[in-house]
Amino acid sequence: MITVNADGKIMVRRCLVTLRPFRIFVLGIGFFTLCFLMTSLGGQFSAKRLGDSPFTIRTEVMGALESRGVLRRMSDMLELLMKRMDILARLENGTDFHKGDEARFPLDRLQPVAGLMERIQAIAQNVSDIAIKVDQILRNSLMNAKMGDGRRDQCEVPRDPKYPDCAGKVEWMRARWTSDPCYAFFGVDGTECSFLIYLSEVEWFCPPLPWRNQTAAPSPPPPPRAQAAFRNDLAPLLELVGTGKESLSFMKKRIRHLAQQWLRATRRLEQKLKGQQGDQKHILIHIGFLTEESGDVFSPRVLKGGPLGEMVQWADILAALFLLGHSLKVTVSLKDLQSNLGVPPGRGNCPLTNPLPFDLIYTDYHGLQQMKQHMGLSFKKYRCRVRVIDTFGTEPAYNHEEYATLRGFRTNWGYWNLHPSQFMTMFPHTPDNSFMGFVSEELNQTERQRIKSNKVGSMAVVYGKEASIWKGKEKFLAILNKYMEIHGTVYYETQRPPEVPAFVKNHGLLPQHEFQQLLRKAKLFIGFGFPYEGPAPLEAIANGCVFLQARFNPPHSSLNHEFFRGKPTSREVSSQHPYAEDFIGKPHVWTVDYNNSEEFEAAIKTILRTQVDPYLPYEYTCEGMLERIHAYIQHQDFCTMPSPPPPAKAQSPAMQSPPSPLALSPNATHLVWSPSAHRDPHAWPPADSLQVWLSEGRHACTETCRLHGLVCEPTFFRFLNKKEVFLQLSITCDSTEYEMNHLYPAVAENVHECYLQKEPLLFSCAGHNTKYRRLCPCRDYREGQVALCRDCL
Repeated sequence: MITVNADGKIMVRRCLVTLRPFRIFVLGIGFFTLCFLMTSLGGQFSAKRLGDSPFTIRTEVMGALESRGVLRRMSDMLELLMKRMDILARLENGTDFHKGDEARFPLDRLQPVAGLMERIQAIAQNVSDIAIKVDQILRNSLMNAKMGDGRRDQCEVPRDPKYPDCAGKVEWMRARWTSDPCYAFFGVDGTECSFLIYLSEVEWFCPPLPWRNQTAAPSPPPPPRAQAAFRNDLAPLLELVGTGKESLSFMKKRIRHLAQQWLRATRRLEQKLKGQQGDQKHILIHIGFLTEESGDVFSPRVLKGGPLGEMVQWADILAALFLLGHSLKVTVSLKDLQSNLGVPPGRGNCPLTNPLPFDLIYTDYHGLQQMKQHMGLSFKKYRCRVRVIDTFGTEPAYNHEEYATLRGFRTNWGYWNLHPSQFMTMFPHTPDNSFMGFVSEELNQTERQRIKSNKVGSMAVVYGKEASIWKGKEKFLAILNKYMEIHGTVYYETQRPPEVPAFVKNHGLLPQHEFQQLLRKAKLFIGFGFPYEGPAPLEAIANGCVFLQARFNPPHSSLNHEFFRGKPTSREVSSQHPYAEDFIGKPHVWTVDYNNSEEFEAAIKTILRTQVDPYLPYEYTCEGMLERIHAYIQHQDFCTMPSPPPPAKAQSPAMQSPPSPLALSPNATHLVWSPSAHRDPHAWPPADSLQVWLSEGRHACTETCRLHGLVCEPTFFRFLNKKEVFLQLSITCDSTEYEMNHLYPAVAENVHECYLQKEPLLFSCAGHNTKYRRLCPCRDYREGQVALCRDCL
């Protein structure tokens, strides 16, 4: 029987125990080596995939050089491991073991050790072979990369007259490319060629580089447009609006409250259009004033009597767009806006990563500013798709950046260079802008009769939820208190506001439906001059109240009143609610001089004797708003505008202008569209609704058209901006010039000088100067719907 020395047994056991971790270690090294090679070699090939950034090749090659060194070190480690194992094997025959047969290990126990050493040797050889192959691949890659680098490093700024800004933009990139991480996101790495590639392929200031692969797979044709289909359920919209803000809760409550009226109006409009609904639009609605970045001053004030007019309007816009069948996305945070637009990481200097996925974007001035800050050059490209909800309006003189700067019209809110009709107002006070509006609750016949029978003839409600509005109004309130019981809805937390007299019954801030019930009982709704142009007077008139308001003398404007200072309009506001004064009037609306106590008291006495029925203009019904927004979406296109007028230049006698499409009216007072003139069937509004009138020096075109029972239509200015029109109106022009001026086309009659408009964005219904008589484009309008002409739907 073979015996083994005890010391030998112990050493063998230690050797075997030591070898087990080596097995695991070796297997781990082999697996790691395989993964590392796949990653390294895969990276080498993936860097050359079509469409990958050219700037990544150099980086990945350098990374592979490092991996080649790692492979060599791994091979050296395995060789060292094999040598140590060989030394360990030789120890079995060392002097520590007894000589002779009894000192030998069984061969079957030493065979695993020998086999493990053979495997380690084989792995080391494989790693060495792989390292040699990788070295060959890397040498070829480096040689190709150096050739490409040489080509890229030799880029020169092209001198192409079609790209006059290229050199300047490259110079800017040299100095500022690290100012925004978005440039690195698009592959800029500080080399001259990376600047040129970015400026030619991401932006468009430089011509494409000839060595760049310009062939791209043809993009598939866009899928056919889905047809917009009227919806009959508002529940999905409530989910779209979201939660988390008091303002959103208010809007959702309003949508629920008016849901049945919206659905009935939708069915009526569907019957009226007879299936001519048009394409479904993808629309982003970004309510900028509710974002945290803009301060969101409205949400905290919803429950404290703050202004609700903007939220009323936004709630109605959401309902109308949704019921018309369009696809909506609603955002009230900057993060969601960036995500939906496709804004690249950085500070907003680069274009969007992909084409804009929305046909239209409805936002406000805050959202417009946020979009400009984060869309880079894409803002200029896509701004024609934007619609700006703008309560007080933006006139062309304030909108045109260069003109506003030169002529002193620049404000914090203007100079956007949009088409003026892209601004959408709460009331139709600025014809240069589009009238968006809102809705008031409609009454059926039963409700109208109930209101008339329940009216309290001596009850008045004051328009003003904030205590500051009541300050200094004691004189008016004392006169009113002689004839009527006065109610208020002034917000307070614990103590009654001292500005509200003791004889006033203050209900505190009421929910909307309770406020409606209060109006249904009251005879009079009285305003004290502020807030301007809110929705509450229309709601009061719709509930059978008479609205009494102050006349402003002189009218309030940005020139004399702090509230309007800085707003992009020169409009003169003659009363607290000009729409109610001009479009509704007596007996529903009384506008008096509050500084004249006798006139004020006489008006109250007359109102007490006057019986009125609830009244709501059609344009403020659900159907009226749906009709209006539908027409805008189907017909307004600011991305394909008509070409600007040609510059003034002398014409030879042989050259004749095309005949004017206008003709003198039968009574020779104005021009109309000639029956024989060609009319573009796709033009909107239809040109045959046009009438051309000459203003008086003290009147803007807005007032001139209104005096003739019409409304100014700025789209038609292009038909008037011709010398022939002056001749047709028998106006003598000793000279005719093209200039940038928001009052042109016009004539200075005292010197027989005629002026035509050089900049189409400055065509404006607003503005007057006693020096000029303006050519004014007027049109008819649908009864109760001033935004649309008779044939516009």
